[in-house]
Amino acid sequence: MSKAFNKVKIVADNRRAFYEYAVEERFEAGIELRGTEVKSLRNGEANIAESYVAVEDGEVWLINAHVPEYSHGNRLNHDPRRRRRLLLHAREINKLFGAVGRQGLTIVPLSMYFNGDGRAKLEIALAKGKKAHDKRAAIKERDWKREQGRLLRNHG
Repeated sequence: MSKAFNKVKIVADNRRAFYEYAVEERFEAGIELRGTEVKSLRNGEANIAESYVAVEDGEVWLINAHVPEYSHGNRLNHDPRRRRRLLLHAREINKLFGAVGRQGLTIVPLSMYFNGDGRAKLEIALAKGKKAHDKRAAIKERDWKREQGRLLRNHG
């Protein structure tokens, strides 16, 4: 049951998340940003590979995401690794909080993008951490798919 979000311009992807976690449910969250952060994101500069999402005091936060300072920003430029609040409906926040607390799931940022209205969004997911044998199976399956494609191209 994967919802397709309107991703017009993808700024950052967390490709490692699909290797480390089994994604169960996805959400689209708005991001509370400063002006220079938006300009830096429009230049296509961001990194969410080492970031994570935490639920604290009824609010959801993106922690350790790197949005570099805007090149033409002045002394009012933003801190590149500051905590950014994510904007979700109360029902979604309660669902995330419950899943993390009761089921032991993790909230993982998957991608940062601009939607059709030009607003910065973050795709987050409830995910369960994979064990080492699950990761090996994923690698084996990926290699087999690659080999299948190669065989079909050469002999098909």
